[in-house]
Amino acid sequence: MGSIDTTGYSFTAGPETVSIDSFLFDMDGTIIDSTAAVEKHWEGIGNDIGVSPEIILQTSHGRRTIDMLKILAPEKATWEYVQSREALLPKLYGSDAVEIPGARSLLDSLIALFAPWTIVTSGSLPLVSGWLKVLHLPVPEHLVTAESVQNGKPDPACYRLGREKLGESAGEGKEVLVFEDAPAGIKAGKAAGCRVVGLVTSHSVEEVLSAGPDWVVKDLTQVRIVRREEDGRVVLEIGGLLVRN
Repeated sequence: MGSIDTTGYSFTAGPETVSIDSFLFDMDGTIIDSTAAVEKHWEGIGNDIGVSPEIILQTSHGRRTIDMLKILAPEKATWEYVQSREALLPKLYGSDAVEIPGARSLLDSLIALFAPWTIVTSGSLPLVSGWLKVLHLPVPEHLVTAESVQNGKPDPACYRLGREKLGESAGEGKEVLVFEDAPAGIKAGKAAGCRVVGLVTSHSVEEVLSAGPDWVVKDLTQVRIVRREEDGRVVLEIGGLLVRN
């Protein structure tokens, strides 16, 4: 994703401790960085529909391919087309994707504690399954993908569904934590009644802040699992929080 300009800010505040019942992770920009592959993906689609990939990439991150196509080329906005195109990314460009620092360690820590977690992503099932396989990352019991909901992020439906899959319906006093990098996803998580950690991996600090996350960190190396309580909640420490210099 390249280096994000953080002029005027530093990641030096904290740490803060918080108790959480369950965890929802975005995929691209949060668990993995597949920017190079996604750019090639949109270059191919752009050639198909006659739209410059540069124009598409200005607004596509964190949004479903099908939602972009509904705007740019409605005749291509079918799940058959989306799944066929997205299934190619891990197969053709597997070497272009890398883990977001700290992601594997955090997931492994949650799994070791039998903590409830899942992935809530704007990618299709073939795309997400492909990346998890290529990068040998853990696969959650439940997945919320682009096909799972009628409206994509920033609509909160995906994160509401993620909560439901983990048995954490809103309004029951459950603390659900979302990890997100895209403003659309941050807004979706907040609207679903979750607390949100915003990562500065794909968007500017100002864009992340404007979406209203509860905390802002550079990546997942700044999140540490402390313990699991008798009531099942997981205590974690969020350090290296964003502050204005």
